[in-house]
Amino acid sequence: MKNIFLRSIFFLFFCGNVYASSWELGPFTRVDANRPILKSDPFSSFFCPMLQKNVFWESGHVFNPGAALYRNQVVVIYRAEDNCGSGLGNHTSRLGFAISEDGVHFTKNRAPTFFPQEDAEADYEHLGGCEDPRIVQREDGLYVMTYTQWNRQIAVLAVASSNNLKDWKKHGYAFSQSMRKKWSKAGAIVCRATKDGLIAAKIHGKYWMYWGEGTVYAATSEDLIHWTPIFDQDRRLLPILEPRASHFDSLLVEPGPPAILQKDGILLLYNGKNSGIRGDKRMPKWVYSPGQVLFNKQKPTQVLQRASDCFLTPETSYERSGQYGAGAIFVQGLVPYQGSWYLYYGAADSGIGVATCPIDEME
Repeated sequence: MKNIFLRSIFFLFFCGNVYASSWELGPFTRVDANRPILKSDPFSSFFCPMLQKNVFWESGHVFNPGAALYRNQVVVIYRAEDNCGSGLGNHTSRLGFAISEDGVHFTKNRAPTFFPQEDAEADYEHLGGCEDPRIVQREDGLYVMTYTQWNRQIAVLAVASSNNLKDWKKHGYAFSQSMRKKWSKAGAIVCRATKDGLIAAKIHGKYWMYWGEGTVYAATSEDLIHWTPIFDQDRRLLPILEPRASHFDSLLVEPGPPAILQKDGILLLYNGKNSGIRGDKRMPKWVYSPGQVLFNKQKPTQVLQRASDCFLTPETSYERSGQYGAGAIFVQGLVPYQGSWYLYYGAADSGIGVATCPIDEME
């Protein structure tokens, strides 16, 4: 009881978003603190076209989900790992499909909905797989997904699209081929929140996306498929958001779910990793926790405000024990549903949790 009480005090006064600014979302409340809403399944199998055999594709871990609304239901597209290897990054990732009428209790498909196969992207997706989806809708209803291609040599950001969240068309690498040798991940596209979900929004005639791992960068697009990074005057990638010493995000920052266009600016929920040397001494080393930052909607590369502390931190047993032993809440899916924000996150790289908060602003 003492440990639970101390963790609760830490959460309320340090990461509880109790004194949140008006532009921040929250406070968020976990729907179930005792167990993840989605977890691995040792019995789900499908015939892998790359390996030419049946594999138990989600027998290892499920985590890092994207989310979208489809016909008044919540769909989660989640990352699932098999047990073909050992250690972080040494499994094969495929993307699973799960659907829910209440945003909490999901029915999963037995086979993955997106995976490496014999196509134009095979060299970039085999044997590591397809990771970390983030999903938005175009105004005509087309779903656009950014995800990571991982061939166990380099991770790069790619794009796919679908009309039903089950049948996907791969569009390949998000940027020009001249950038392909650069590590790139985590594409969070700027959106408007509507009753139908997150709809990609143009600013000054272009779509915008925040992306990157370690440092956050920006890119623009005419069609949501092909993206052009923002460079500085020396033709180097322009840093938009960087780690801060003595904070929860002292080692790494990475975009979370799609960014939300609000009256005050562009709100981005992002993931921060605490450093073991120059980090926040009140928190465990290497732990992942999410933060919030507000960008200028007239100049999307300009930070207006940035919350000092995380708004959630690993607290439950499934957030603090998994294949990522330091603990992690890695936010990646966000949908407006039935009057609340539903925020889906990877828990310690082994399960999926959800937290909610009331919606204050939406079209």
